[in-house]
Amino acid sequence: MMGKFFQTLWASGPSTPLSKYTAANGVLYVVFGVVVYAWPEVTQLIGAADFEAGESGLVRVLGFVMGVIGWFYIMGARTRADSFGLATVFDRVLIVPVFLLALVATDTVDAGLVVPFAILDPVLGLGALTVWLRTRD
Repeated sequence: MMGKFFQTLWASGPSTPLSKYTAANGVLYVVFGVVVYAWPEVTQLIGAADFEAGESGLVRVLGFVMGVIGWFYIMGARTRADSFGLATVFDRVLIVPVFLLALVATDTVDAGLVVPFAILDPVLGLGALTVWLRTRD
């Protein structure tokens, strides 16, 4: 049973430019997530304020979540379905910046911690859209 599980898990079809781009984004998210989880103070290099009590633990949670999202991007890209890659465009371009910037506007989180993500995520999402537009039939 477990053999079939892993065989199915790692199965994939022919790559598309969008699936390669989505997988590369997933690797970026996993790597960044692992770095943030292992070294939460790295966020201070991108402008986040010094941590108050308990905040480094929350930043580690952020790193963990980013790593899991990266894993899902990698595995979703392996389906080779453009619908998966395009679904990432919607959330990264529209949802992520709105919710993150709302947190900054209400002074709920330090701007230095989330503004870089509110910029980078839409840029990567627009990159996926561009790849799809250039390669569609």
